[in-house]
Parts: sequence; structure tokens; C-alpha cells
Amino acid sequence: MPQKDPCQKQACAIQKCLQANKYLESLCEDMIRDMRRCCEVHAGNSVCCSGFKQPKPADNKSET
Repeated sequence: MPQKDPCQKQACAIQKCLQANKYLESLCEDMIRDMRRCCEVHAGNSVCCSGFKQPKPADNKSET
């Protein structure tokens, strides 16, 4: 029997949140953050993480 994806719960939470909030990512930031944390730990073992983007680097823009 295949092993359950360790980040499936977080991926499903993101989808549920997005559907409930008309796909406004800003309203689902907590779920997205949880998914990123899971993927940091389980990226090699999670199919759900294969297309999930890593967090963007800190905003170090210099104003000119």
C-alpha cells in the first residue's frame, strides 16, 4: 500500500481555503505558510511539494 503523502493535509487545506475565499491567496497565507514548512522538511518525500514554490527571499529592495 502506498505511503500517505506527508504534506497532503496542508495541500488540501490550501485548496479548501482558496475555494472558500474565491481564490484570494492573501486570505490563505497561514495555510500556505504551513505548506512551505512541511515542504522544507518533506520535499523529497512529498509529491504535493513537487510544484510548490519555495518562499521568496526577504524583501531587500532598495528605494531609488
